Amino acid sequence: MRITDTLSIDESEIEERFLRASGPGGQHVNKTESAVQLRFDVARSSLEPGVKQRLVRLAGSRMTREGVLVIRAENQRSQERNRAEARARLRVLIERALTPPKPRKKARPSLSSIRKQKEAKARRSQTKAMRQKPAPDG
Repeated sequence: MRITDTLSIDESEIEERFLRASGPGGQHVNKTESAVQLRFDVARSSLEPGVKQRLVRLAGSRMTREGVLVIRAENQRSQERNRAEARARLRVLIERALTPPKPRKKARPSLSSIRKQKEAKARRSQTKAMRQKPAPDG
């Protein structure tokens, strides 16, 4: 399965099971196994370690304890369309995992904003100090 121009996943790494879809659909739903459960073993896949970590984080509750990504598609009436939808969702997840997040740069306040803040604090402190009773001489 082709993900990008430079990355593709071997078909042997993807396991598909076909089962009966739940929900409305009448007799058709009861007779056909049109839902698809796609399983992709992230831990044993040929992806790079960084991509695997990001994929696990993106997958969330779709990951099993064993490190298998499970995608279930049952919205379409046709088995083939559900299969294509599940594969498309896997492709999108892997594409999102390929791009590393931007490193966070610490924001630093400007010198003028620091100066203004200290001046305001000094003024406020002076105002509150003026409210106190004078100290007794003694």
